[in-house]
Amino acid sequence: MGTEPSAAPQPLPLSGRRVVVTRTHSQASGLARKLASLGAQPIELPVIKISREVSKETLADVMLEFGSYSWLVFTSANGVRYFFEEFFKLFEDIRALGALKIACIGEGSARGLQDMHLKVDCLPKLATGVELARALAQSGSLENEKVLVITGNLNRDVLVKTLEGFGAIVDCLQVYKTQRTDLSAHPGADAFRSRGADAVLFASSSAAQFFFDQGDGLRLGPGATRPIFGSIGPQTSATMKSCGIPIAFEAKKPGFDGLVEGLVCYFAPSPQKK
Repeated sequence: MGTEPSAAPQPLPLSGRRVVVTRTHSQASGLARKLASLGAQPIELPVIKISREVSKETLADVMLEFGSYSWLVFTSANGVRYFFEEFFKLFEDIRALGALKIACIGEGSARGLQDMHLKVDCLPKLATGVELARALAQSGSLENEKVLVITGNLNRDVLVKTLEGFGAIVDCLQVYKTQRTDLSAHPGADAFRSRGADAVLFASSSAAQFFFDQGDGLRLGPGATRPIFGSIGPQTSATMKSCGIPIAFEAKKPGFDGLVEGLVCYFAPSPQKK
């Protein structure tokens, strides 16, 4: 008996798509791997750079009162990383956190905490400061409860104001700063200007803002492919709108998985689009 010919392999959903990742070089690998596994060609354009920045005086004040806080709140995975770098300079044991409850915004922050075997007590489905404050208030009264918010230099004050509106006493500790990277001489930027891309993905508000701020440094040349732009969530979308960046899609689920799923859905054949 003859054997039937094997079916041709199905093309991957992002085969041939050039997709720009705008995260820092050190943080782009996870998203880039997800895209490559679906057939895309990731292009790194690190429009932002992240570095440690903490006031030793503020850190000392916070640590002197550390046992008085009810909640420790992280607004980003970078906050988790840089806070614990400082924490372990002062304490040898994670149990020095005591009875603190932990809350965070975003799946990346949650993963960073879980990697340290720390339980996340509050993680809102919608990754915004307002939703986190509301979730904390729903978990119990915040009246006169002390909350320590770990931030970067660009964090909005809406989280703090909303927590204070619920009666909390809020202290902030900045542990990192986000800055714009000049990409005018970056090889990836040169390739983007000359060839363009099928999509540009923004995983944070600062990435969207700093992409826009590049101006002529990322201006597409004649014949370059004009990309669509994808957003990881509401805060990033708000920044894109303020910059005049058209939003092709917003992730329906938090984190990189939702961002990649949104991209796949956008480029899917019409009958499969939702």
